[in-house]
Amino acid sequence: MARRFLCSAGEEIRLKFREASFDLLTDFLVNLNKRNKENLNSLSKCSGDFKNKRLMECIFLITKELNLDPLAGYHAIELLQRFMVQHLTELFTTPTPQGAAANQPGSYEDAVFDKLKEKFPLIVFSCVQLASKMSLHSHIIDNNTAVHFLHSVGHSVSKQTVLESELMVLKGLEFRLNAPNPLMFVEILLEVLAHNEPSSPVERLYKLSHHVLQFVSLQRTAVFHSLLVTTTQCVSPPREQREKFVTVTEDCMLLGVGVISVAAFILSFRKWEQVVGELSHITGISTRSISNFTHVTLMHIVRTSSPLTST
Repeated sequence: MARRFLCSAGEEIRLKFREASFDLLTDFLVNLNKRNKENLNSLSKCSGDFKNKRLMECIFLITKELNLDPLAGYHAIELLQRFMVQHLTELFTTPTPQGAAANQPGSYEDAVFDKLKEKFPLIVFSCVQLASKMSLHSHIIDNNTAVHFLHSVGHSVSKQTVLESELMVLKGLEFRLNAPNPLMFVEILLEVLAHNEPSSPVERLYKLSHHVLQFVSLQRTAVFHSLLVTTTQCVSPPREQREKFVTVTEDCMLLGVGVISVAAFILSFRKWEQVVGELSHITGISTRSISNFTHVTLMHIVRTSSPLTST
């Protein structure tokens, strides 16, 4: 199964499981770990605000409809989160335009949100379009495809409008598009696992991990709330603990090992502890943290899949 890796220069390399050299895997893992830590050290108060279920579901549906690689969907989510935080920060730190009524508090903010609400669907699509262009082996959404798709879902726009939106997002991101995303972490970790444990059924784990990652992404709020309760042993954690926990909800390395652990548990309970031990060895994340993530995710999978019963 061919997978892809992005080196620091953005060049894409396609390899099969167990074909990557030890040095290459080490470089990728070290680079991902470094970028993950840098991200966790620079989180804003709005981190995760644009990763709600409806938005992520919308992006997943767009990528599916346009036959894009799943990686593009997760990449688009990261681009959207980064762009919107930057864009809103700029909008609300810009001096209020002359003529704005001083005796109407909130009127400028309301006007900003009203205008943004009109542009938001196109901004979301622009993030998907940009993400599609980051992979050398995926369909790329050109402007003709973009206009046709947007028309099909009720948004009448021109090619010029699509281009302007794409440029706005590009400038807002300062043309830095090579952002790590959760699926990238899952893929790299599976490659390392395949190297360290050649008997690991990584091909089957990969397919199942895709489903688990999508489930966790769409059930993000519920899953991480349960993880917070489990970690703090407090049913109603105080605000301070919830604010500190954002470093856990945004930790892509933890999410990556957690997703693989859940997939391993579903695939083969008898080998689960061995997989968890190896993932802990690879990343330095404790087996307890991986086990807690696995437990709460499996609990939500069971709850979601079980039919409601009346008493």
